[in-house]
Amino acid sequence: MLGGAGVLLGVSAGTAQAAEVAYATECIPPAISGLPPVQGTTKVEVTAPAEAKVGDEVEIVWKFVQAASKNPDILDLGENTVRPTGTLKAAGAQTADVAMEGPRENPPIPKGSDMKLSDMKGKLKLTAPGEVTLTPDAYDINVNQPISTDTKCSPKETVQKAATIKVTDGSGGSGGTTGGLPTVVPTLPTSVPTGLPTGSSDPTPSESETGGTDTGGTSAGGTSTGGGDGGQTDFTGKEVQVPYECKTPIGDKEATSPVQIDAKKNGGGFDLTVQFKKSVMDSPADIPKDSVKPSMEVVLGGADKGTVHVEGPTNSEAIKAGDPIEIPDLKGTYKPGASGESTLSPGVLTVKALGTTTTCTPTKTEVSLTLDTTEQASGASGGGSTGGSAGGSAGGSSTDGGLAATGAEDHGALKALGLVAGTALLLGGAVFTFMPRRRTR
Repeated sequence: MLGGAGVLLGVSAGTAQAAEVAYATECIPPAISGLPPVQGTTKVEVTAPAEAKVGDEVEIVWKFVQAASKNPDILDLGENTVRPTGTLKAAGAQTADVAMEGPRENPPIPKGSDMKLSDMKGKLKLTAPGEVTLTPDAYDINVNQPISTDTKCSPKETVQKAATIKVTDGSGGSGGTTGGLPTVVPTLPTSVPTGLPTGSSDPTPSESETGGTDTGGTSAGGTSTGGGDGGQTDFTGKEVQVPYECKTPIGDKEATSPVQIDAKKNGGGFDLTVQFKKSVMDSPADIPKDSVKPSMEVVLGGADKGTVHVEGPTNSEAIKAGDPIEIPDLKGTYKPGASGESTLSPGVLTVKALGTTTTCTPTKTEVSLTLDTTEQASGASGGGSTGGSAGGSAGGSSTDGGLAATGAEDHGALKALGLVAGTALLLGGAVFTFMPRRRTR
């Protein structure tokens, strides 16, 4: 079948005819998946009228006998999540690209099993007498859960015609057809799928991203002056590079991101803002609004112990494929549990998005900000309500035993980190993953 793309034609009773063709096909997964193109065989049965008249609009049915690839052994596809679209080439007495589309109707498709695609239908208005041949061409497979993504499939050989319509001029004649059938050589798509990232965006940092030039910039991070008195109220931390190991639904990933922690005095406590200074990616696919939310456990050290929970907002609007992912600030309140010099360092990041959880733990952390603190009732030291696990990493050294494993259970997700290279759904494929990656610089 791959070599010859054999054709089986059969004319049924009345004017309907059904024909099956098979052809070598290449399917391109979404780029963010990191998977190579899939080579396989598509088998299609095309049903169309055997005869019709000029001016008739005929319905054509494209039935998938076999898709070019199986659902990989990664993710089960739910019921009614898959919709095929494609193009059928008309040639001979008239030339046209017939748009074909199927409903989003499919049974559950377990991982590792054959793809189940609905029948596609399209209409062609006949404009000239003669013989019109119908040939399957490229098709796309869309999955709408957990996000909308496409796998694009195209022929890798000349596809044989699947059906022929004999078109009369209305008086019963077949018009000026020449002997024999035309040779159909479908045009193969040359473009790769659009709407997927071609590389990481790495915008130029603004002046505010150059670190704590006013209050620090030393190895100990930005340092406050004034502590609990009525002096300084705004404290700028320094930007630190944080290497993360991330536990994702499909395995371990590594990523590094620049992070800065700033503080603003609020009574006896501090309002914290954690900034991820640069986006490391464009959106790999269309992402619905309110679907991704980040949070982090800031690690306390020095005089104080524990963690402080900070979180960012979900994406308020849908993000289009290819657009840069804006990284929101993470905010929270730090109530000191000890008096003295207390340090703040980036800690565990938890990400919940579209039913999955990714947890990123620093393999090495560095102090971003040092504050003069005054102990407050029910403060962080010893694991109070604003603190995490007591005895967390002090002084910004590597995190070993003191960090919360996952962060608060009702928070998390990673539109924020720029560490997630994306949520991907590969069809032909069907893979839903978070894929953190290293920055290229």
